[in-house]
Amino acid sequence: MRITKYAHSCVRLEHDGGTLVIDPGIWSEPQALVGADAVLVTHEHADHVDVLRLKGLGAPVYAPEYARIPSLDFTGVGAGEEFRAAGFRVTSQGGRHAPVYGGLPDCANLGYLVEDRLYHPGDSLHCPDRPVEILLVPLQGSWMKTDEAIDFIRTVDPERAHGIHEGQINERGLSSLNRWLAQECGGRYQWLAPGATA
Repeated sequence: MRITKYAHSCVRLEHDGGTLVIDPGIWSEPQALVGADAVLVTHEHADHVDVLRLKGLGAPVYAPEYARIPSLDFTGVGAGEEFRAAGFRVTSQGGRHAPVYGGLPDCANLGYLVEDRLYHPGDSLHCPDRPVEILLVPLQGSWMKTDEAIDFIRTVDPERAHGIHEGQINERGLSSLNRWLAQECGGRYQWLAPGATA
C-alpha cells in the first residue's frame, strides 16, 4: 500500500489499482483527489471535508451516518461496520469526536482501519480494536495535548506512526513536536511532509 501525505489530515492510499483518499479538507491540496476512486470522511468539520470539491468528484464518499454535511451525498457508516471502498477493506472504529471543552463539539467521528494495516482516527484518540502496522497520529488540536499523542502511539504500539492534523502549527512548533514524538516513541515515529510517500 502506497501512502501519500497531504496537508493536515488528508492521506491518499493506492493499492492494486485502487485509490482511496481520507479526509480531504479545505486545507488539503486539490491534487489529493485526482483519480480518487472513493473518499472516507472521519467527521463533518471543514478541515476534514471540503464539500465543494467532493460534490463534483464523481466518486463515492463515506462518512459517519449521523454526520451533518449539508449539500453532500454520502453513504452513512456506523461504528464497527466493515465495507469496501475503492477495493480496500475498511472497518470503522470509535464513534465520537474528542471533546474540546464542556463536552463540545459533540459530533460523530469515525476512525478508519484500512486493510487491517493502517488506522486514521480523525479527531479522536480512539484506539483500534486490533493491532495495526501504520498509525496516523494527530499532532495538534484544540482537543488534545502532546502527551496524549505520545501515549496514543505507545498504547496502539504500531510498527510505524506518521503525524497528521498539523495544519495550525508553525514550522518551529512542528519541528519540536516531530523531535519529541520520535524521541519518546522508540524510533517508530516518522514525519511525512505534505507530498511525501511511504
